Amino acid sequence: MATLWSLRRAARRLAVMRAHGLLLLLLAEPLVQPAHGYLSSTARVSQPPYNRDEQYSPVITSPMVPASPSAAPTKADSDLSKCPSGGRCDRLPVDCMTCDLHHNCTYGKPAEFSCQPKRGVHCTGESGAPLGSFNLTMTCQFCWQLDLSLYRCEKSFQCKTVACPRRRYNATCEVLEHVHCLGRRKFQKRLFCNWTGGYKWSTALALSITLGGFGADRFYLGQWREGLGKLFSFGGLGIWTLIDVLLIGVGYVGPADGSLYI
Repeated sequence: MATLWSLRRAARRLAVMRAHGLLLLLLAEPLVQPAHGYLSSTARVSQPPYNRDEQYSPVITSPMVPASPSAAPTKADSDLSKCPSGGRCDRLPVDCMTCDLHHNCTYGKPAEFSCQPKRGVHCTGESGAPLGSFNLTMTCQFCWQLDLSLYRCEKSFQCKTVACPRRRYNATCEVLEHVHCLGRRKFQKRLFCNWTGGYKWSTALALSITLGGFGADRFYLGQWREGLGKLFSFGGLGIWTLIDVLLIGVGYVGPADGSLYI
């Protein structure tokens, strides 16, 4: 009897616990559904809409490769294009070789310097054999000390050549390609004004002697005011004419533009 009674009590407890569990599930269901709906709606927003009409094709992205520009000739290539190939090493232009130009030589005396052709330049010795290095003999002097015929300078047409004392101007000079020297190959130098406008000294002197009383010499040189003065004063009664013959003869009076006579 006692065993039967205990079994009945256990069955009642299980029934009560089952009823309580169902009640808890019913109470918790409204709370779980909103959370589940929020999660599912978020997942839908993050996914792109699917269109059945469109065919799916994968897109493969690759890094952009810029088109290579046309190779422009570099400065080194343009310099090497002026270098003769297969010639004598000691006759190469200065831009085609590299030399160790030391300054511990005696000025005005021949000196030897160690040189080698630049990369891509091929040259030979006296025997015709190719050389990788050679000795160059040149006069020990700076570039600005060279003779005027060994470098080119900018000319100025704005300075007066006929003046006392003679006027100078600052010129930029550059040594010729085949000339070797120490120091910078481009330099500044003060040169005398030396240019001509095409006026002949002999013509000016002949006009001054023959028609100087009418101012022909001054008109020829471009000096219109002085020419009109001599014309209306009859050459300063001859005195001005004689003075102009002397001044043009010694070269003191020159063209109005300041240039030299031919």
